[in-house]
Amino acid sequence: MNIRDFEYLVALAEHNHFRKAAEACFVSQPTLSGQIRKLEEELGTALLERSSRRVLFTDSGRKLVAQAKTILADIQLFRELAAEQSDAMTGPIHIGFIPTVGPYLLPKIVPSLKTQFPDLSLFLHEAQTRDLVRQLEEGKLDCLILASVPETAPFREIELFNEPLSVAVPSGHEWATLNEVDMALLDGRTVLSLGDGHCLRDQALGFCFAAGASDDEQFKATSLETLRNMVAAGAGITLLPQLSLPKEREKDGVCYLPAVNPVPSRSVVLAYRPGSPLRVRFETLAQSISDTLGAVGLSS
Repeated sequence: MNIRDFEYLVALAEHNHFRKAAEACFVSQPTLSGQIRKLEEELGTALLERSSRRVLFTDSGRKLVAQAKTILADIQLFRELAAEQSDAMTGPIHIGFIPTVGPYLLPKIVPSLKTQFPDLSLFLHEAQTRDLVRQLEEGKLDCLILASVPETAPFREIELFNEPLSVAVPSGHEWATLNEVDMALLDGRTVLSLGDGHCLRDQALGFCFAAGASDDEQFKATSLETLRNMVAAGAGITLLPQLSLPKEREKDGVCYLPAVNPVPSRSVVLAYRPGSPLRVRFETLAQSISDTLGAVGLSS
């Protein structure tokens, strides 16, 4: 058996589908299926229930999947230890981003990172917080850039910047002539929000609920751009993070207003496993990102 066998086994357990697992491992379905069979023959035990149309693991299979995850995590740690012995900013690094940060942050920082660290190979992965946390725990990702939430508490965090949230209203809204919006004005209002799974949903709604606003239960957005378009269509108001805002105060039917009393915000951090030997690399990366964002008015 080899490392790829463990990767195939774990992928199959995560996707519960041979084709999807094969795609995740960048091999054909027959290749993955054949390797799983060979692994069973080598181990002398059945890992899957072959009579089922679904992917069902036997009791032995589930135990071995758990052990395979541990082995792969140890291998990742081994690689990190080896990387620590060389130039801190060389080789591959896998970074996870949440959808409410990645599309707006990456264009600002990637060109600078590539210029500063030409020998560093960036692999960027976008997913919701829950999935990113799991992948970081399993060693599939080296670090995460996301909003600090309770789920990230087990990790080490380096704050990159504190990002205020602005109120977005339709251009013809009664507040469009204001210079800023006191959060008390949201009392009794209904706000549009992201769907479940987005950490920004809970953070933004926390400020809105404290002000006396309620969530629009009839609509849940899948992205900030959907929220923006719904506001432009006159469907309601929302809170949007600063990085996602245009330079203009008003654009394409949406007016963006600073919120005060209090200023709603979120802390965006770089998170990594406490035992990772790549601490210096992460600190260097975080400092570079902070320096770049300082030029656009965002700081920790």
